[in-house]
Parts: sequence; structure tokens; C-alpha cells
Amino acid sequence: MNGTTPAAPRVLVVGSGPTGLLLAGDLATAGIPVTLLEKRPHEISNLSRAFVLHARTLEQLDARGLADDLEAVGQPLDRLRLFGRLTVALDTLPSRFNHLLVLPQYEVEKVLERRAVEAGVDFRYESEVTGLAQDADGVTVEVRRPGGRTESLRAAYVVGSDGMRSAVREAIGLPFPGKSVIRSVVLADVLLAEKPDSLLTVNAVGDAFAFVAPFGDGYYRVIGWHRGRDVPDSEPVGLDEVKEITRLALGRDFGMHDARWMSRFHSDERQAPAYRVGRVFLAGDAAHVHTPAGGQGMNTGLQDAANLSWKLAAVVTGHADPALLDTYQTERHPVGKAVLRSSGGIVRLAMAKRPWTLAARAAVTAFLNRVGPARRRAAGRITGTGFRYPAPRGAHRLTGTRVPDVALAGGGRLYEALRGGRFVLITPGPCDGGAGRADRLAVERWAGGERRTSVLVRPDGYVAWAADSADPAAIGAALDRHLGRVAT
Repeated sequence: MNGTTPAAPRVLVVGSGPTGLLLAGDLATAGIPVTLLEKRPHEISNLSRAFVLHARTLEQLDARGLADDLEAVGQPLDRLRLFGRLTVALDTLPSRFNHLLVLPQYEVEKVLERRAVEAGVDFRYESEVTGLAQDADGVTVEVRRPGGRTESLRAAYVVGSDGMRSAVREAIGLPFPGKSVIRSVVLADVLLAEKPDSLLTVNAVGDAFAFVAPFGDGYYRVIGWHRGRDVPDSEPVGLDEVKEITRLALGRDFGMHDARWMSRFHSDERQAPAYRVGRVFLAGDAAHVHTPAGGQGMNTGLQDAANLSWKLAAVVTGHADPALLDTYQTERHPVGKAVLRSSGGIVRLAMAKRPWTLAARAAVTAFLNRVGPARRRAAGRITGTGFRYPAPRGAHRLTGTRVPDVALAGGGRLYEALRGGRFVLITPGPCDGGAGRADRLAVERWAGGERRTSVLVRPDGYVAWAADSADPAAIGAALDRHLGRVAT
């Protein structure tokens, strides 16, 4: 696709959704030969289910120089309204992106695909994984190509980002336990005669739920569900059904007309028990799926990719011990579990019908409206800014925490310094630890010069190590531990 003969891949990524595109682009940017396999023909569909980028994901995209392009085409929203009475303010988030960004998934994929192509990713479309075997030295993947011909590809590692029906997950024998939570959800892309009052319109009344969001091209995505309408996914959807559900949930159907696409699906809650088996990893919907409530699906997958990519790059290039890859499971699996809980909780409260469940929803709403810290914690979970990763015993209190986009001496920002997949050391004193590591480490100082803490920030924006001083010996030991020793 880039006009050159690709090198033999060190990593195979399966699935070209947002998760796979971000991961493959990161690896190729780090100079690692990577092949991306996709079962479908090459196309970016405009039939997106995801419509929201949250603050933490925008921060990760900012660390790749991509956020501003997406901000230019999306529409910001600084508060969420849930259950008609609960308002979650986002303009107080401790982030440069103190809002959520409304834009369809295909806009995200366009930007990520362009970056991956420019970085040299070897794209292979119409390539279906039919088998996988791994040994101590690598992984062999069997692939069916157009016309039924088959080929074997060999790589050091494989990442399955190939969705809920992941062929990679099945090939390594991992179960996908869980259940269907909502059946017979209708989707429609329509024109509206009346523009909604809000950028995102969502509500549940009685047995009906509806969500309306703009594509930005004049069309709107409508998602609807009615408790009494439980039919197979194969049952055709008519515009009258979508209108009726929308009127019940939102009070009007906005004069919807000229549907360009309609479908029906069911929403599951599932999570793989492990995100890694040997040299094979799972990310995104291949590892976890949940309800659309809170708009966390695409965001969680992109953050999986941001966590895994720098670790794979460090191990493949020989700068880190392979044991680093175990931290992908210990850090991301609990986050996936938490997202299942939060999105499931939102949808169950939205679906409340019995007196005691309605009373529970009213109590939760009143509590969050009154108690600021609890409301901020909920906002942190939904937006991804509130998660922290486990830290070793005895580590500094900052270890494992997300670092906001702090100002640096000289007028720069942290997330600009993170570009290129580097670690960033922010320290108040002089430091020569960057010698021999310029391709993997940026050394910066705090703006204003008042802070005395030294912080080593990982490429994904979390604290790898910190100390309440600028002790050269402690900094040197931390750099050796996290970036590998410099050859002498």
C-alpha cells in the first residue's frame, strides 16, 4: 500500500478498526515492521456505532499529534445529562480536553489509517485468519486470501483487535463469558425535519430508550430500544418502528425521514479472562464488549492500544525485558471490568421500571447531584481520566497515576514532548540521563521552576517512577530500570 516491499513483520495486528489502526501505527512509528490483516475489503464505512471521544482518549491522540485534526471536525460537549435529572459537568475535568467530542467513528479511522500508512504499516485486506500456532520463538498465522488461496505468516507477536467475534481469541482457545443485556436495539441513519435542542439527545421513559447524535453531514444516528419488542437481529427494521420508539422516549420523532440505513442488533456484556496467552494479545472488542451507555467502547479499545503498543515496541527492540508485557493484563483487564460495571450500571438504571429500581435510580441521581467528589469520580470513570494503574509496594504515591498535560519550561507541553513514543523525564534539576537515549527519552523541566518532584512519564502518559527530589543517582537508576542501560 505504501509502494515498497515490506519487511517480514515482527508484529501481526488483526483487525483494522480504531484499536488496530492506533496500535499498528504506533509500532510502525517506532520502526517495527508490522502487518495489519483485515477480513473485509478496504473501506471505511460510514455506518458507525461509536460517536464519542472522551478526554483521556483525546489526550492519547494528542500525544500522537492527532487530536487537533479531530477537534476541528467534531463537536465538543461540556456536560452529559443522564436519567433526565443528573448532569455530569465535563468542563471541570483536569484535562486540556475538558469536554467530550461528538464525531462518528469513521472520522477517527480516517485519521488513524492515514498515520499508519505514512508510518509504513503493511495493510493486507481480504485476509481472514483461519488458524494460529505459537512456540517459544514466535507465532505462525494461517490466512485465507482472495480466491481461496492460503498463506502462512510468521511474527514475534500477534495482537487480535478483530472485534467481538474475534478469530484470534477463538484460535487461542479463550472463552468470552457474559450475556446479552439488551436485545433488539434498532439503528437508523436519518434526516430530521426538526433539529434537536441538544448535541446529544438521550432519554428513557417507561419501556422505551432513544439516543440521537449528528454525523455532521446532515444525517443523524438514532439508536432505540423498546422493552416489549424482542425479535431476532435478522428481523427487518422499518422507519415507523424507529419513529415510534423515539416518540415514546423523547416525546417527538423530529420529523425523521429518508433513512439511508437501518439495522437491528443486541448488546452484550462480555470479557475475556485473559488479554494475553503467550505471544498473543487481545485488545478492544476482542477482549471486552459492553453496552453503548456512556460511549466508552471505542475509547477503551484505543486506550488498550496505547497501553500495549509502547510495551511491545520496547520488548521487540530489546530495550525492555519481556516481563513488561505481563503488565498489559494487570493494568488493562481491571479497567475493562470497571467499564463493564459502569456502562452496565447506567443502562440498568436507564431501563428501570419496577418501583424499587426507579427508587434506586432516584437515590443515585440525588446522591451524585449533591455530592461533588462522587460526581467527579463518576466523570473520571466515564471519561477515562480517573483510572490509575497498580504500583509496586513502596513506590512513590504518584506511580501509576495519569499525568495531565502540564506546562514545561520553554513553553512546551507534556503531551507534545511524548510524541514519537518517548518517555519524558520532568525534573527540577540538571540531568545528563538522556545521553544515549535521545530517541527514547525527552528530559524537561517544570514551567516556573517551583516544583521539586522528579517524574518519569511513560509513553502512554502514566507515571513510571517519581521522587521528591532531583537526586542524580536515583534518576539514573530509574532510567536504567525503565529504559534499559546505555551501552558503554
